Amino acid sequence: MNANYIEELNEGQRAAVLYNDGPSLVIAGAGSGKTRVLTYKIAYLLENNYQPWNILALTFTNKAAREMKERIARQVGAQRARHLWMGTFHSIFLRILHVEAANIGFTSQFTIYDTSDSKSLVRSIIKEMGLDEKVYKPGSVQARISNAKNHLVSPAGYAANKEAYEGDCAAKMPAIRDIYRRYWERCRQADAMDFDDLLFYTFILFRDHPEVLARYQEQFRYILVDEYQDTNYAQHSIVLQLAKGHQHVCVVGDDAQSIYSFRGADIDNILYFTKVYPDTKVFKLEQNYRSTQTIVCAANSLIEKNQRQIRKEVFSEKEKGEAIGVFQAYSDVEEGDIVINKIAELRRSEHYVYSDFAILYRTNAQSRVFEEAMRKRGMPYRIYGGLSFYQRKEIKDVIAYFRLVVNPNDEEAFKRIINYPARGIGETTVGKIIAAATENNVSLWNALCEPLTYGLNFNKGTHTKLQGFRDLIVSFIEGVAEKNAYEIGTEIIRQSGIINDVCQDNSPENLSRKENIEELVNGVSDFCAMRLEEGNPNVSLTDFLSEVSLLTDQDSDKDGDDEKITLMTVHSAKGLEFKNVFVVGMEENLFPSGMVGDSPRALEEERRLFYVAITRAEEHCFLSYARTRFRYGKMEFGSPSRFLKDIDIRFLRLPQDTGLGSKVDEEAGHFRRENSGGFSRSPHARESLYNSEKETSQRPKQQIIAPSVPRNLKRVTPSASPVAPSSASAMAVQQGQLIEHERFGLGEVINVEGNGDNAKATIRFKNAGDKQLLLRFARFKIIG
Repeated sequence: MNANYIEELNEGQRAAVLYNDGPSLVIAGAGSGKTRVLTYKIAYLLENNYQPWNILALTFTNKAAREMKERIARQVGAQRARHLWMGTFHSIFLRILHVEAANIGFTSQFTIYDTSDSKSLVRSIIKEMGLDEKVYKPGSVQARISNAKNHLVSPAGYAANKEAYEGDCAAKMPAIRDIYRRYWERCRQADAMDFDDLLFYTFILFRDHPEVLARYQEQFRYILVDEYQDTNYAQHSIVLQLAKGHQHVCVVGDDAQSIYSFRGADIDNILYFTKVYPDTKVFKLEQNYRSTQTIVCAANSLIEKNQRQIRKEVFSEKEKGEAIGVFQAYSDVEEGDIVINKIAELRRSEHYVYSDFAILYRTNAQSRVFEEAMRKRGMPYRIYGGLSFYQRKEIKDVIAYFRLVVNPNDEEAFKRIINYPARGIGETTVGKIIAAATENNVSLWNALCEPLTYGLNFNKGTHTKLQGFRDLIVSFIEGVAEKNAYEIGTEIIRQSGIINDVCQDNSPENLSRKENIEELVNGVSDFCAMRLEEGNPNVSLTDFLSEVSLLTDQDSDKDGDDEKITLMTVHSAKGLEFKNVFVVGMEENLFPSGMVGDSPRALEEERRLFYVAITRAEEHCFLSYARTRFRYGKMEFGSPSRFLKDIDIRFLRLPQDTGLGSKVDEEAGHFRRENSGGFSRSPHARESLYNSEKETSQRPKQQIIAPSVPRNLKRVTPSASPVAPSSASAMAVQQGQLIEHERFGLGEVINVEGNGDNAKATIRFKNAGDKQLLLRFARFKIIG
């Protein structure tokens, strides 16, 4: 064990680690080493009369818990670290609920419904109630139920809440309280909990069973919570229940990185922590070890514009670093080319590898133009947080079999697989089973097993098919107790007919499905092998399901697949870091989002999101915006984001003003002068025009950032386009002319060929390279 590890900490970190006499709030600025503080604090507690099982450490991802446990193991040894109660809120509370399930009316084998299961059940209830699914959209209804649970509001409490009812009526969904009640009852009937229930039922367990709460209060003598700014009301309340007596609770977080209100996270939990725990000692970790001084100062100048925050002054002692580059593009397409060209240039000049680059955007839809630009250049990339492995259809089908075998009362699993692979059991038959089960207040499985008892009378053919399905599941259920997850899992995949279904032909789709199922089998095998190697005998199918049901996007990412440029939303980037970061789409109504409206609270969260984006960068950070962008199928004019004005100009390298006014001739002249020696055929041979520090560093900020069109994006119809050419101008195109294209920006005409409607021009664009355009459809104007 490293006895001198405390000496590795800076003054603020050391103070936070050594104080354990009461509640503490550690405000950890971006890149300030909060994981190290949590790790060393736990190691310090273990050295000072705390046993591993007396420490409860709550995180938001399994990946974070794993990394912390590995670090602690290096300090105190793997044997001690193994007994820590460390994991996500959901995984820790699931562990407690499995033990205490009987106290709240569940069996210890209860199922966990994921988001799609939950939505499916909501949809079924809406249909059964005869409600219009276009009005009662399952996703919207599910979100309201989730919000109620995250605020610890039961169906009865929701029905009695006048404000909630008025809100539902205003949304033309007055029956939500009835849907919520039925949804609650159906989950209990199916012996199932959704993710929100793992929190809600833990709170209920502790509230209604003080003897159980006392037992866990006594066990968890010290409680630590990571990323406290991301907690919701339910999580905050459960921590309060457990810490009520001893008040030995340490929460770590950064209010400046609170960006998940759409998931129910409440920034007030961290802002008002000292009011809830009056004896709290506050520690501020203000030294950033990740980013250059310039990036840190730029981020500080941005976030100081927020009113609701815990003030701190983050600083860096790393090199000063370059100013943050701001790129202006004519269009979203040119924005893609500018960013990819800059990546290529940095790889050549500073020898970065692809994994040193990340492109961050506000919405997933923005990835397309960057993907296309990278595909054209043969650059490898990955979309981070795309469709998770466990969300693919074939995997969900297999998992549904696993779930039904472990818990036959699981309604969503039952409905998903009763006719998969196809066994001739149609929707009408399933509908009758659902109706009988609902009427008799039993699960679908019970209705299937005793059809006559519950008034189900099928013809001989249907009865035979249903009996075949029931016998198949029963045979698997009988094997669960004797076999580990891998043995019973492979048996289910073979005997259910799934593997035959995906192997029926060699189409690319089926080959991919087969590979995914094989990968799932590998995963189950690894799960069993690793647990047994660690000395954990829990390798049943139930244990495997508990693990995979709690995976997050970050957890399912593979570390080995790293020699690629990363594309992701800013929300997905939180907690990560890259040498070079491009934050793209910095336009009003995109970032900040157009959903913000007049809400100061929502605008401040968008500013925090931008702060998170900038602070992901270690060495270089670039911001880009486009003057035009295709959105909702139409071309729109945009104006630069107000957030660009929030950053102190001293830390920015601004683009040349390229508005469609008087400055365009100046830019064209610069373009021509720069290329007077001849154009290179490589679209990335010269530094981007928009990165000319010499010509932009002295420009006053207002010239650059002031919008050239109204702040609100305006829709542009084809007839209103300022750059649509007339047939005369198209016919007048000649070699050597400079043109300004609506989407590709400035370019030089290299060649013209053909006549009339067949006339084509080859144009060498500054950022998009060579393109051949059919002149009668080309959207440009001649500028010189």
